[in-house]
Amino acid sequence: MSMPFYVSPEQVMEDKANFARKGISRGKSIVVLECAEGVLMMAENATSLSKIGEIYDRIAFAGVGKFSEFDQLRKLGVRFADTKGYAYSREDVRGKALANAYSQAIGEVFTNQMKPLEIALIVAEVGDDRYEDHKENSLYQISFDGFISDHKDFCVIGGNVEDVEQVLREHFQSGLDLAASLKLGRQALDAAREGGGSVAPENMEVCVLSRDGDRRKFRRLSADEVSSLLEG
Repeated sequence: MSMPFYVSPEQVMEDKANFARKGISRGKSIVVLECAEGVLMMAENATSLSKIGEIYDRIAFAGVGKFSEFDQLRKLGVRFADTKGYAYSREDVRGKALANAYSQAIGEVFTNQMKPLEIALIVAEVGDDRYEDHKENSLYQISFDGFISDHKDFCVIGGNVEDVEQVLREHFQSGLDLAASLKLGRQALDAAREGGGSVAPENMEVCVLSRDGDRRKFRRLSADEVSSLLEG
């Protein structure tokens, strides 16, 4: 009688992780930077499919990897935030709670399903000076296995993360204005491009969570606005 085929749990998890990493690395990088105006989120994206989106008043989402998978999670995040805001108050909806919910959902799929999600996410929350415990920006990264980490100053997912982060580590300064942050983010994205060259403004998806906004802080910049800021 032939022996049943056996694969150790460690090998199964390693294979899942390698599969997910390959899928995520094929995507273009997304850069999220803290700036004087709030939080800048930008990606190289020549398609009409958004990688960055609004979740709630002060919270935004960025995803890289398989679009259908991270877009479904974006929609679930909107429902999660709406339900919590309705049940309690809008001020009680926080980025940390949303990031934890994403971490649980993604980790459960990684552990229990044959195929992991080929995604990495960033949840960004802009500070609001009106609330004592909401003044600081918050950046959370959630990986394909549900691992969650918080970041200060900047966060990068997708593509060649090491090259992009290297540029940011060398040149990031606290308090940069929106134009300077946009130029730095573009420089970082350029570092991961094959064949060199700069990302064209029309091929950039750029959004801002503004500290000075009213209730809703999220704003999407047009290609003309991006071009004007880069030339200024």
